[in-house]
Amino acid sequence: MNIALRVCTAFVCCLPALAGAQDLTVTNARILDGTGKVINRGTVVVTGGKIASVSANAAPASRARTIDAGGKTVMPGFIDSHRHLVQGDGAQWLTQTAAKQMQEFLDAGFTTVASLIDPPQVLEARNRIRDGKLRGPRLYAGALIPVSGLAFAPGSDPARTDPSRGPLPPQAPAIPRDATIKAVDDAAKAGYDYLKVVMVTTTNGPELETLKLIVAEGKKRNVPTIVHAVSIRDTLAAVAAAPAVLVHTPHIGNLGDDQAALKTIIDARIPMTSTLSVFIPHFDAGNKPLFRDAQPFPWNTLSSGGQGPENARLLWENGLVSYGYGTDTQWPPKQSLADEVRALELVFSPTDVVKILTQGAAKSTLREAEIGTLEPGKLADIVIVDGDPLATTEALQHVVTTIKGGEVVFEKK
Repeated sequence: MNIALRVCTAFVCCLPALAGAQDLTVTNARILDGTGKVINRGTVVVTGGKIASVSANAAPASRARTIDAGGKTVMPGFIDSHRHLVQGDGAQWLTQTAAKQMQEFLDAGFTTVASLIDPPQVLEARNRIRDGKLRGPRLYAGALIPVSGLAFAPGSDPARTDPSRGPLPPQAPAIPRDATIKAVDDAAKAGYDYLKVVMVTTTNGPELETLKLIVAEGKKRNVPTIVHAVSIRDTLAAVAAAPAVLVHTPHIGNLGDDQAALKTIIDARIPMTSTLSVFIPHFDAGNKPLFRDAQPFPWNTLSSGGQGPENARLLWENGLVSYGYGTDTQWPPKQSLADEVRALELVFSPTDVVKILTQGAAKSTLREAEIGTLEPGKLADIVIVDGDPLATTEALQHVVTTIKGGEVVFEKK
């Protein structure tokens, strides 16, 4: 281990406990509570890290810290319910990158992030944040549990070579039942918050039966199953197993041409995550279009950039139980927010986007009882933005204060 790495490791491990939840009051605020209610001039009172009241009343007399929002917009903390945090070696990420990256999320207004299919160092980061040894958003982590022996192209971003794009692949090898149960048990014992499954159906393949087993074994251990399904075909297979969340909008196949499939997905009443921007080019400072893996954009995937938003709106219009913000990307949080909102705005209004980013994403993380709206009893995850997100989503890029669990974790100087 080199000297720089030893110093960085020691720094992270020896960080003093960060300040805990505060009692505070946010006053003189334009409040969007996340349920659709707007208070043009009001006050949010926080006690012990939880919201005590949200009202149109003036701030009560208190010895607690008072934040004068100056008429700016106060809303629930942002939530990314599908993210990939680690690029490269996990141990190196934890010692050299995690602290800076976690603060970037707070600076951008994100108070909760779900990290899916990242190495186990994410669990250590989650625990350090929980214990006050590392400042960052509330983290939840998912462990990958395979449903068959289908192999993806080695060394390539699976989204580039996804077998769901072509005809039904040949039958994939089954995974022994005992091996699946052990994988679920290992994930639960390691402390993962979710079981993550990549659902790609094959000809007469074992995927559905294995997914049903994973869902059942996860329920026994109180670990919910969330499913990657990107084609209509795979989404229909996934909902048959009744997982807790679908972590992608189906973007292969047109739900407008398949009313039976649309009804089946709606009737399943499973929350869904957006991840629309993966297939819309991300542009670097030199105006070069890039894909999620920071490599040149693969134009043969561009159809998904239009089909995903179209299917999302069809699902929304027909009564999808919940639709939540998620990016499935590696870009810094402010950049991924801009990209995902750009994709969402193809078919959703600013009012819809605010709901998707807060209440919808809380449901996609399965934490809607704790976060996602500003209501008494919920965790005091709050952002103050300069502007009106209901008029223009550009305001979401102008975070001036982030409060997580009652603690001020970012203030723009």
